[in-house]
Amino acid sequence: MPDRSFLDWPFFSEQHRALAKELEVWCARKLQPSHPHSIAEVDDASRALVKQLAQAGWLGWCVPEAYGGHAKTLDVRALCLIRETLARYWGLADFSFAMQGLGSGAISLFGTNEQKSNYLPGVRTGEKIAAFALTEPDAGSDVANLTTTAVREGDHFVINGSKTWISNGGIADFYTVFVRTGEAPGAKGLTAFLVDADAEGLEISERLEVIAPHPLATLRFRNCKLPVSAQLGALGQGFKIAMGTLDIFRSTVGAAALGFARRALDEALGRVTSRKLFGQTMDQLPLVQAKLGEMALQVDASALLVYRAAWTRDSREGRITREASMAKLHATEAAQQVIDAAVQLFGGLGVKSGMPVEELYREIRALRIYEGASEVQQLILGDQALRAYRTSA
Repeated sequence: MPDRSFLDWPFFSEQHRALAKELEVWCARKLQPSHPHSIAEVDDASRALVKQLAQAGWLGWCVPEAYGGHAKTLDVRALCLIRETLARYWGLADFSFAMQGLGSGAISLFGTNEQKSNYLPGVRTGEKIAAFALTEPDAGSDVANLTTTAVREGDHFVINGSKTWISNGGIADFYTVFVRTGEAPGAKGLTAFLVDADAEGLEISERLEVIAPHPLATLRFRNCKLPVSAQLGALGQGFKIAMGTLDIFRSTVGAAALGFARRALDEALGRVTSRKLFGQTMDQLPLVQAKLGEMALQVDASALLVYRAAWTRDSREGRITREASMAKLHATEAAQQVIDAAVQLFGGLGVKSGMPVEELYREIRALRIYEGASEVQQLILGDQALRAYRTSA
């Protein structure tokens, strides 16, 4: 069992501690990790997980209380605790939970009452699978370079362009899509729209296979007509909506990475205390002890940054760009190092297909890219440091 002493930290309320304990019991009893490989198998597993998470009530943390959720507003500490725990047990379960939150998060934060009523109850019950469509073939980290367009024509908008690397692409019931409406150059000319999967002119042009199987797709919009009511937020506010949503969910990416790292450390501890090497168990070797110490340090440092960011967002008004970027950057990079060390401690068995550390090795890599690559987080943090310095000078 991974270390749970962090739950005593002052970042959490008794409700959060109870949530973590309840989820731990549920995961141990109910989650049965499988290893789907084909696109069809991954799709089926993902749909089933959304239903299972909904039936157990965990998706109630993805929507506000007014629409069937468990908290008045999105509780970032709860989201992080859930993602960390699910990730320790099964990466695809974490993915399924996370996308229900990210895909609908912009509606919770910026939607009209009608939009919230139309989508959020279905997200909670698992009847509507959500997706967040921001990335394009030539615009991932550079969001201001989006080229997919929406043009107003009378009482509707027409969207043309494409989106790629879209999580839940192909199984989602709706997409939160960010496009260029042209109110101003660059990031100031973007707007968000809600696009149902059956909208005329929207097609899945490609399904994408990756090293850790998840449902991913490229979307193509060909004269896709949307009613004006599909507009999410004000014209030209798409970048603000995207960044405001990521401001919440970036911390949860760090939490998922933390869950992967905790599992890797736990697996490594089990391995070195049972495997004999040079006439003694591996844990007696000073080099192994040093490696374990470094892994434990990285895990705790990540946890402190993740839950500081989550506590700050829950406790204070406004954005937490700096804290969320630190949490996401450090936790994902540290988890890569911890998991790599675990694979090394397992030796040849560590790269055997189907071993937990081998699966973790494939799971962690994408987290250093999506929702803002590590290099983007470095730029954000450098900019934040300069802003603070100039303000105080």
